[in-house]
Amino acid sequence: MSSPNSGNTETEPFNRLLALLLAMAMFVLVVDTSIMNVSISAVVHDIGVTVSGLQATIALEALVSAAFILIGGKVGDLIGRKLAYVIGLCCYALGALAMTLAQSLLPIIIFWAVIGGLGASLLLPAMQSLIHGNFEGEAQKRVYALVGASAAIAAAVGPLLGGFITTFLSWRVAFLLEVLIIAVVLCGIKLVHDVPFLGPRTLDVVGSLLSVVGMGGIVLGILVWQEGGEAVGALLAVGAFGLGSLVYWLVKRKRRDKPTLLDPDLFQSKAFRLGATGQMLQQIALGGTMIVLPIYLQMVLGYNAMLSGLSIAPLSLTMFAVAMLAGKRSGSRRPASLIGWGFLLLVVGLGVLVPIVPRADSGWWLLLPLVISGGGLGLLVSQLNNYTLSPISDERVSEAASVNSAAGSFGLSFGLAFAGGIMLAALSIIFTSMATSSTVLPPDEQQQVARVLEDDAQIMSNAQLDALLESQPQEYQDEIIRINTSARPIALQISLLIPMLAGIFGLLTAFRMKRLPDPKSSGTGEGMILG
Repeated sequence: MSSPNSGNTETEPFNRLLALLLAMAMFVLVVDTSIMNVSISAVVHDIGVTVSGLQATIALEALVSAAFILIGGKVGDLIGRKLAYVIGLCCYALGALAMTLAQSLLPIIIFWAVIGGLGASLLLPAMQSLIHGNFEGEAQKRVYALVGASAAIAAAVGPLLGGFITTFLSWRVAFLLEVLIIAVVLCGIKLVHDVPFLGPRTLDVVGSLLSVVGMGGIVLGILVWQEGGEAVGALLAVGAFGLGSLVYWLVKRKRRDKPTLLDPDLFQSKAFRLGATGQMLQQIALGGTMIVLPIYLQMVLGYNAMLSGLSIAPLSLTMFAVAMLAGKRSGSRRPASLIGWGFLLLVVGLGVLVPIVPRADSGWWLLLPLVISGGGLGLLVSQLNNYTLSPISDERVSEAASVNSAAGSFGLSFGLAFAGGIMLAALSIIFTSMATSSTVLPPDEQQQVARVLEDDAQIMSNAQLDALLESQPQEYQDEIIRINTSARPIALQISLLIPMLAGIFGLLTAFRMKRLPDPKSSGTGEGMILG
């Protein structure tokens, strides 16, 4: 079954401008949160809000977008994928404009967190559906690679870009630039051919509510865990119950031949399941790496946000370059093979990084392993979306894109939270062990030092810690600095195991992909076409 627009896409040359505009839309979507994260101090100072209030607002945006992402694809089916794409962009522009003009926290909560989060839930599935419907074959693969690389580079350079603009101009300027980029993207909306939906047009209300409970509970549990809150287990249990109930509900509705939020037959395809799993594992690895490395550079080497961003730049630049090259010149190479090489390079790069951590005295030490890992991630972002979505029919592509986006969002959140949580837990254990076994610190000081290091020093460089210890005897200062210097690299090495494990599981997933036939684009009349 061919795409309704296949006649256009087969005869027309590759539309570079449309591909670029789609990549710009994805860049804004990803960089928005990065800018907010690095602007927290400036926003707090300028509009008189609390740090905790702003952090809760950032968490709310992530929660809203994750909770409604499965519904977003279905809404795009009902109102039109192109219209959903435009509304999603407008919601983002509204949120960024609110940040530009905000004088209190309330408009940030309403427009940036809630409306912007809902915009993301519409935008991600619609964008992937439009790529699917506006490009075919090698062109489709190139655009998926470009958009994936754009997202990856936005995640990597977003803190650097946001920090630079916030430091030398204003955080309001950064958000205003987002509005301008979205305006440019919307000016080219006539280039986008809509992808009509021919399936049932009834909304599955119960399925929608269960998806909100399931995805919302899981992501909220991760966010609470990341912030060190309580009831994490209960929230995760609610999320798991919601997702389990959603599966049961979808299967039950399908057997009765009633409309469903998602077609459960989608998951009968091994290629789709493996592709979505690969997407989740790639994002876990990326999230874990992107939380560990900045902390290492700032805590251990004493770098500021600017130098940290420059040190991590080889990862993002290599990722972008390899994604572009692989998207254009993959030729007859099997996607599963390229995905396998991607995960292998990722694991090798991180494996090289682990023994370097305690020895490095500058960001230059990270150059080679980051180039290797970036090359692996570039191969992954160039292949995974196309592998997962290209065989899906136009009638089911929004559902598939929603699931694929949900897997990626969950993976990124999990990677950020779990790698960060493991690092802090390891620091706590190592601090306590080294302090209590110290032969310099007296017994009555050991527990106090361990507690102070655990509570305060985990976010401080040695220089900052030295200033904190000015009133202590010199030998105590030297011993505490020694403990601090020895403990942190070990904890960071342990936390790097999280993205490494994700890469290893991804490699195993790629081996399973190799046993399957290569996916064929639905536009060719072959492959997995649902509905």
